[in-house]
Amino acid sequence: MSVAYDFDSVSEAAPNDLEAFWMGFTANRAFKRRPRMVSRAKDMHYYTPEGRPILDGSAGLWCSNAGHNRDPIVQAIQKQAAEMDFAPTFQFGHPLAFKAASRIAELAPGDLDHVFFCNSGSEAGDTALKIALAYNVARGQATRTRLIGRERGYHGVGFGGISVGGISPNRRFFGSLLPGIDHLPHTYDREKQAFSKGEPEWGAERAEALEGLVALHDAQTIAAVIVEPMAGSTGGLPAPKGYLKRLREICDKYGILLIFDEVITGFGRLGTPFAAERYGVVPDMITFAKGVTSGAVPMGGVIVRKHIHDAFMNGPDHVIELFHGYTYSGHPLACAASLATLDVYRNEGLFERAKALEPTFADAVMTLKDKPGVLDIRTVGLVAAIDMAPKADGPGKRGYEAMETAFHDEGLMFRVTGDTIAVSPPLIISDSQVGELVEKIGNTIDAVM
Repeated sequence: MSVAYDFDSVSEAAPNDLEAFWMGFTANRAFKRRPRMVSRAKDMHYYTPEGRPILDGSAGLWCSNAGHNRDPIVQAIQKQAAEMDFAPTFQFGHPLAFKAASRIAELAPGDLDHVFFCNSGSEAGDTALKIALAYNVARGQATRTRLIGRERGYHGVGFGGISVGGISPNRRFFGSLLPGIDHLPHTYDREKQAFSKGEPEWGAERAEALEGLVALHDAQTIAAVIVEPMAGSTGGLPAPKGYLKRLREICDKYGILLIFDEVITGFGRLGTPFAAERYGVVPDMITFAKGVTSGAVPMGGVIVRKHIHDAFMNGPDHVIELFHGYTYSGHPLACAASLATLDVYRNEGLFERAKALEPTFADAVMTLKDKPGVLDIRTVGLVAAIDMAPKADGPGKRGYEAMETAFHDEGLMFRVTGDTIAVSPPLIISDSQVGELVEKIGNTIDAVM
């Protein structure tokens, strides 16, 4: 039975039947009873079909770092669409793919200087895991097949990503997943870290669990460890001070690859091009997506260190080195969008701006700590997570009510994970909009408590 939703009186572009679209990561029945619909966006705001502005407190899905419908990005996409809509990157190429790869590699630290393109963070995660396995075969260590993720980690929705991921609802419906997987403990302890700004003082010792996994499985069976520098989808858990450096040391000790999932933290979210720079750690691979095009066109990829790339460059020249790729890898429109987005970041100094704004943003969000029912607040870069006490009749219900209230009553969009409000505004947010954002969140908390 179709769900009628007639927008004809306000917008011909709006849908009038919500039934056909099965929405991902969405409570479909609840949404379709009371939709939260947007039909236009510009800079810091979405707009409903009726024209009501919605302050974007989540950069879409952690992706619109440069804001919405920025003219240079729009114009680059339009120009490219008129010149060449598609070109294969299997055995053929086009100039923008090579230019985009070079620009992205320039932003990465150390010798992370080769880029493998895909189309999403999920594909980036699975690509990095496949490269890790293939690299160990290429270097004559084919016994290294075990992949290690972390509790509460999120690495997309491919079978590899959910296998190393550690968010139970993402895993429990899909069988036994990949074999040979293990997980580090997560880094969060509310009693020791509550109301932390930036990296918590406690938690680096959680990295020592990797030594235990090595002792259990033998280093010669372990291919790679993958972690987010900030665990975003689980509720904004910043890496404790020294934690990532200790993981790097242990991985180096045993010849294990270290992968940073920077799908969220890449492109300025923590005040640097990649979180690896903020933390002074060079991983073996970095996955990226989202902010690389400010969300305008799907794009993702993996940045790989030179020695990993070069390990594949053996054998006859005419033979494919890595049997992996996607039809839309390095898509011309995505590359055009990426180059224009990187120009916006550079020309407007948005990474530096995010770094400078971080203390003001953190102080503003922390003013909510005395609101009734607020259990914890965490901030790092331009990210904040606010844990609310769950309702007695079900975890996640208060979070859902907060999301609905914010959209319909406050004109605000944010993400929720269970009963946690996650905030990650575009990097163009002004000081006054930070105040507006926090005020609207405060009103929302008051309404749902």
